[in-house]
Amino acid sequence: MQRTAQEPDFDFDAWAKLANRDPAEFEARRAEYIEQFIRLAPPDRQDRLRRLQWRIDRTRDCASNPLAACLRISAMMWDSLLGERGLLKALEDARDGNSTPASSAQIIEFSQKSAAERTKSERAH
Repeated sequence: MQRTAQEPDFDFDAWAKLANRDPAEFEARRAEYIEQFIRLAPPDRQDRLRRLQWRIDRTRDCASNPLAACLRISAMMWDSLLGERGLLKALEDARDGNSTPASSAQIIEFSQKSAAERTKSERAH
């Protein structure tokens, strides 16, 4: 893959040494590196990438060890490709003319009650 001038360099061995020597610093730099990479994406994609990274980070947090995290994240990737709402299904539907437009919903605005109204309502129940 051709690197652009904006892409940060990645030295796996240096990162591995840092992870062994100072895990907290590794995590801080990892988060910074990922954010740099996300900023290279088009602005309209950055929010989605941050949400995906959040999901990956929570998967890592919940895993009992790094291998378990790797397996869970790998399963997430396969599901996004081959799952019920995965990329392959979307491409097949588009090819076959079966793609359905995103459904819309009516948005209902709720008014905010004042503290006095909430207290009065709570006493009535």
